[in-house]
Amino acid sequence: MIRVTVWNEFRHEKSEPAVRAVYPEGIHGQLASFLAAPDVRVRTATLDEPDNGLPQSVLDETDVLLWWGHMAHGDVEDATVDRVWQRVMDGMGLIVLHSGHFSKIFKKLMGTSCNLKWREDGHHARIWNVKPSHPIAAGIGDHIELEQEEMYGEQFDVPTPDDLIFISWFPGGEVFRSGMTYHRGNGKIFYFQPGHETYRSYYNPDVQRVIQNAVRWCAPDHPRERLFDHFEALENLSDANQ
Repeated sequence: MIRVTVWNEFRHEKSEPAVRAVYPEGIHGQLASFLAAPDVRVRTATLDEPDNGLPQSVLDETDVLLWWGHMAHGDVEDATVDRVWQRVMDGMGLIVLHSGHFSKIFKKLMGTSCNLKWREDGHHARIWNVKPSHPIAAGIGDHIELEQEEMYGEQFDVPTPDDLIFISWFPGGEVFRSGMTYHRGNGKIFYFQPGHETYRSYYNPDVQRVIQNAVRWCAPDHPRERLFDHFEALENLSDANQ
C-alpha cells in the first residue's frame, strides 16, 4: 500500500470564486479523487491546519507527498519545511506541482532561487514527452495538449535534473522544462508544471496519468518496516554462513 498525502494551501479556493468554480472541493480534493486506488491510500492536508497540516505523525505515515502552493509560500512554517526535508532525506517521495516550484521546501531541496519566466494569458500549451521510456511517462503519447495553461518559460533556475521527461511549448515561442526528477538523500522528487488554479489541467486524463505514474515512481522501493526486515534477513544469512 502506498500512503499518499496531498498538501494544498487551500487559500485561492476560499477567497476567489473563479478558482472555486473550477475546483469546488479544492485542488487537493481533485488531486485526491484520481489518485485513490486499491494500492494507494490518500489523505489531504492544508496550510491552515495545525502544524500546517503536516505534523510529524502525518509525515511518518506518508510514502509520497504532493505539494501545491502559490499565494502563501511565506506562511509555511520553517519547522514544517524542516520536517518535510528530513522525511525526503529518509526516503519519502515528493511531487512538487506548478507554482510549488517557489515553495520553501523545493528551494531548500534544490539549493537555487527556482526563478522562472511566466505569463498568464489563457493560451494553450503542448507538453512534449522527451523520455517515453521513463516510468513516469508510461501510457503517454508523444505530447499532451492542454487547452489552457499558464506560461512558464526558461531560464528555470534549478539544478540539472537526473531525468528530463517533459518539455512544454507555448504559443509565444517559450519552452520550459516541465517534468523533471531529482534524488535527494534517499528520496525521489518529481516536479511537474501544469496546474494553474483557474484552468482545468488536473481534469486532463494525461496529466492525471503522469501524476499517478509519478506517485508509484516516487514511492520508496522499500517502506521502512520492510527495509528493516530485509537487513535483518541479510544479517541472519551472514551469520548462518559463518
